[in-house]
Amino acid sequence: MPEATGDALGILGGTFDPVHSAHLALATAARAKLGLASVLWIPAGQPSHRTPPVAASADRLAMVKIATTGHAAFEVDATETLAATPSYTVPTLERLRARFGQRRPLVLLLGADAFLGLPTWYRWREISTLAHLAVATRPGYPLEPAAMAPELAELYCRTASADFSGLVTSPAGAIYPFELVAGTVSATATRKLLAAGHDPGDWLPPGVLAYIRNHHLYGT
Repeated sequence: MPEATGDALGILGGTFDPVHSAHLALATAARAKLGLASVLWIPAGQPSHRTPPVAASADRLAMVKIATTGHAAFEVDATETLAATPSYTVPTLERLRARFGQRRPLVLLLGADAFLGLPTWYRWREISTLAHLAVATRPGYPLEPAAMAPELAELYCRTASADFSGLVTSPAGAIYPFELVAGTVSATATRKLLAAGHDPGDWLPPGVLAYIRNHHLYGT
């Protein structure tokens, strides 16, 4: 399978409440398999289509910075955590286009569940005009158009590709599924373990657990 070798930039957004090992696995695997030059992490300040985060945006930003320390190809964008308005993907991508220009390939990293919910997102049809989408799937569980909303299935069937070389030649417009081998870690389960006084072990990147305990987050 061809790999990109240009300056494609991965974009990983989320509440990161808290950031955990599956987030790092997604960013690391996407960079390796798609040949991304780097990954930009964007913690959301006020998510637009989910319940408010448990931890304050400043704490979630700090934890992402700790988790990505030592990864030279990872960068953290604090803009959303400082904003007074809710975070939406399309305005974020428009902001990044203004920053990086119209020709640099941008690649929005998503899990399969998030991708399947795309038709509920604000101005979702515009996402593919601003960036590629890289969708992480579990081994043996490929994306099936039959499981998608009709308008998403149409987009997938028209633009999905296994040839990652398009990440060198085009700035946006394609969907790239890739397999991700990672544990079933979730932020919700991590918070429950912490609140119960248990050590989540390798669910959390080094340094993040210490930050959580030092700042008494999630009931610790």
